[in-house]
This record gives sequence, structure tokens and C-alpha cells, in this order.
Amino acid sequence: MSLVEIINEDIKNAMLSKDKRKLEALRAIKAALLLIKTGKDKSSDEIPETLEMQMLQKLVKQRRETAVIYQQQNRQELADEELYQASIIETYLPAQMSADELKKIVLEIITETKAASIKDMGKVMGIASKRLAGKADNKAISEIVKQSLQG
Repeated sequence: MSLVEIINEDIKNAMLSKDKRKLEALRAIKAALLLIKTGKDKSSDEIPETLEMQMLQKLVKQRRETAVIYQQQNRQELADEELYQASIIETYLPAQMSADELKKIVLEIITETKAASIKDMGKVMGIASKRLAGKADNKAISEIVKQSLQG
């Protein structure tokens, strides 16, 4: 089952159970999927899984950043809603890697690319971002790459 089909099924279930909060988060995912689908070539109806994972991560990141802004403005009810939506969206992402697993894979990539200094960070990040799409946050990946190449 593709992500689009899963989301459509979950939207139906949320409508039947009258779960407006969950429905709002699911509709945001569906809207983002439709934007991706209309923005790519029309030769295939399938959206690549890497694009789906990037889109889901982006939606979660947006919700969390918005929640922080709401908290700074003492609007806790709005922040809670954003965090709830982020938690719903996260359920469609694969399980996130632990820091130890992430570090191990990053070190393997550094060895593969023969990266020796911080100047090689772009090369390592390009491969790491593709290999770890959906499994880890790019910010966490870049921090580990930076630490590994500096020390």
C-alpha cells in the first residue's frame, strides 16, 4: 500500500470517528502529497519514497518550529495543537535511528568517501542524506559529520 492510499484510508477512518484534530493533520499530509505529485513529471503516478519521507520530515519540522513560536508568545493551546499534529505525522515516518546507530553509519560513509577534513563535509552529507532519508534528521546527521571530521 502506498502512502497516498494509507493516508486516504486513515482520513476516512478519522471522518467516521469524528476525530477533527487527526483529520486536520492527515489532510495536511494529503495536500503536501498532491503538491509533490503535480510538481513532478507525469510519466509515473508513484511518488518516490525518498520524496515522501522528506516531505513528512518537513511537515514535522514545520509543526515543531511553529509550536516553539507559539510557546514564546504564551499561546500554549496553539502550541499543543501543533505538537499533536507533529506526533500524528511522525507515525508515517520510519523509526528514527539512535545516535549510536547514526554515528556508526556516518563513520562508514566517511571511510567510503575517504573524507579527511571538514572540507569534505558536503560530499559526506550528500551520501548520508540520501542513505538516511526518513530515518534521521539532517541536523543530527550534520552535527555528527562535523564532529567526526573535526576530531
